[in-house]
Amino acid sequence: MATSIGRRLFVTGLAGLPWLGSLSGFRLCMASSPASVIVDSPQAGEDLFRYIRRIAGKFDSDLYRRLLGACNEFKEGDQAQALAAADDASRENARLLLRRTRLRDFSEHPIFEDPVVAYGQSAVEEETQTQLADWTFGELVAFLLDSSQEQIQGIMPGLSSDAIACVVKLMSNAELVEVGAKIFNPLPGSRIGAAGYLSARIQPNSPTDNVQDIQWQVFNGWSFAVGDALLGTNPVSSEIDSVAAIEMALADLVQTFELQDILPHCVLAHIDVQAEVEKQSPGSTQLWFQSLAGVEDANTTFDISVAKMVEHARTRSGRYGLYFETGQGADQTNGHGKGFDMVIHESRKYGFARGLKREVAAAQAAAGAQYMPWVHLNDVAGFIGPEVFRSREQLVRCCLEDIVMGKLHGLTIGLDICSTLHMDVDLDDLDWCIDQIMPAAPAYLMALPTKNDPMLGYLTTSFQDHVRVRQRFGLKVNDSMWDFFKSLGVIDEAGQPTQHFGQPTWVYLQYCRRKGDTRSDTEILAEGKRVIAQVRGRGVPIAEGFGENPWDLEPELDRSLRNLYQDSKRCIWAELPDEFTATLSDAMVLSTTSKDRQDYILHPPSGEKLDAAAVAQLQQLAQEQAGTIDVQVVISDGLNALALTDENHLTPFLAALRAQLLSEGLAVSSRDVLVRSGRVRAGYRIGESLYGSLEDRRSKRAIVHVIGERPGSGHHAFSVYITAPTVETWANSGAVDHNITKVVSGVADTALAPSEAAEKTVRILMAMLAE
Repeated sequence: MATSIGRRLFVTGLAGLPWLGSLSGFRLCMASSPASVIVDSPQAGEDLFRYIRRIAGKFDSDLYRRLLGACNEFKEGDQAQALAAADDASRENARLLLRRTRLRDFSEHPIFEDPVVAYGQSAVEEETQTQLADWTFGELVAFLLDSSQEQIQGIMPGLSSDAIACVVKLMSNAELVEVGAKIFNPLPGSRIGAAGYLSARIQPNSPTDNVQDIQWQVFNGWSFAVGDALLGTNPVSSEIDSVAAIEMALADLVQTFELQDILPHCVLAHIDVQAEVEKQSPGSTQLWFQSLAGVEDANTTFDISVAKMVEHARTRSGRYGLYFETGQGADQTNGHGKGFDMVIHESRKYGFARGLKREVAAAQAAAGAQYMPWVHLNDVAGFIGPEVFRSREQLVRCCLEDIVMGKLHGLTIGLDICSTLHMDVDLDDLDWCIDQIMPAAPAYLMALPTKNDPMLGYLTTSFQDHVRVRQRFGLKVNDSMWDFFKSLGVIDEAGQPTQHFGQPTWVYLQYCRRKGDTRSDTEILAEGKRVIAQVRGRGVPIAEGFGENPWDLEPELDRSLRNLYQDSKRCIWAELPDEFTATLSDAMVLSTTSKDRQDYILHPPSGEKLDAAAVAQLQQLAQEQAGTIDVQVVISDGLNALALTDENHLTPFLAALRAQLLSEGLAVSSRDVLVRSGRVRAGYRIGESLYGSLEDRRSKRAIVHVIGERPGSGHHAFSVYITAPTVETWANSGAVDHNITKVVSGVADTALAPSEAAEKTVRILMAMLAE
């Protein structure tokens, strides 16, 4: 934020902005880096475009985007792009300009054009949009606040994604709640997303993709009468066989309890992988998942495009369609901010989803289906980290903005009210956030045994959070699943907890009975207890029973959770000791542009770029290698240095990795490269330096990047990023990114064993080299 001195400073050193010297009423403030936006008081009746012409002498797209960004409530992600208002006065001035702007004029001045916005616009009803063209944004806000759901839904098809984004910029939190609380887009044939209902996606993640871990978390959720929207697992591995095994395990639960027409399952692998699983085992998948970005270049990072997604959507003619995940800041943190703000990026993702929902509807109609498209979106609001926003108040604001934007797009929108463990949002803060957000009526929330995801290592909502929220706000779950929970015996006819509430072994008993198991109750329940102990031994919590209230964690589990949270903070701020280098093979130590650990945590791009000395060191190493190396091992501290320094973690992995790479006939560098304050993309820059100038342009060369990650899992686990493109690709600076990289995650002596991870890494690498 600007200081009083900074408000009066003109910026030097920004000559790349062509309009800088000509603006008299608009300034960039550099009291702190990066720049922030100062907007002086508008003249009488002045809208955005009159203001821009007065200040710049003509329309200026850069100024336009910065004024739109200045309308937002403050977030660090906007500030990083020089889009945040310098102070409250500038924010209100920018909002006043936007309020006075007509939708027609706004639509005639595109913010940024690419295939994503063009596709989203194709789903907008032209006739309705024309009817709204002479409205100002201020009039549109007033209409949303004063009108009924039916009236609002009458104009929603004519609202573009960019217009929807600008509407939420102008609303207070209370106004966003007011609008969110009266628009509902339930999934067809259900009450998911309807007024008075809160559903749950059970997120049964396992650090090792162990299907027993996954199934028992479902039993656990159902024991609390939670889990009516989706059984959705984030896989560690995206290998076809592994994804298929999880799909089968989830399908077994759904089919055993005869829920296939009520409750879908999904494995959140890349959509191409899910399609291949379905191709190899028809009927094994149900709902298909994909993350979406707001611009085409960012979608390329996810290895998708508008064309690819449309092609997939047109195949979804069955009962269940598509499930999307998004989140403010994803485009920007992948290097594709394009000079406009996170709210607009997020809204464009919803426009993308709205268009794909239409494709699914057309596919179902063509197949003669009698049901409407089951398509919904989950906003993962706080998953990226403090580079996007840092505080609990910002998390609430982001969730409220996204709920309203999703609903105005006609989508069923759920939330992952979450935070990474390096944000300033703790376990108790998350409860406060939930209570602020729930009046805006999201369709569903995530649900896990505790607030901590045992695989992804971040904070989210637990099964018992759902119990508390339902009690506090008088909410119900989907009627058909509520009946199912009654049939399980975990709630009674009045919906109150029974003696079996919170007892996953009881749900397991019902599962076994439906499977035809004739053993005694005692034997089955005892087996359940033994299995729970095994699941917990793999670092996956199971919530049995409760505390003083049904929504309170059992006290011992609560203590364990809080201890795990404290351990995560220790992991995040730990640094590699000087003596660590001695444990590696003739290590070359490199530094990134991060100034210190705090800079690394708060400004991730600093850990993606190598400093000048590191570049020079790599040039020397490239000369020494002289093109004779197939594989370079890179090691970075990442977000969890303890993952590398813990005994029996890195050393056995590297030993097994080298032995297996050599046995495959690959030439492995004798020198490890150690990057302090390194992130994943630092490995790509190393590959460019080592391989980009080699003469054999068609040969493939690999970087195997070991990096500490996921500090909240309790495993102190590291991941292995495997990248193996051609020299020609390495030579194209910036061409190598996440979309051509594969990863082995959750490597630790208590999770995926280092020796097993090494074997998997080599198997994946050999497949990549053979492609």
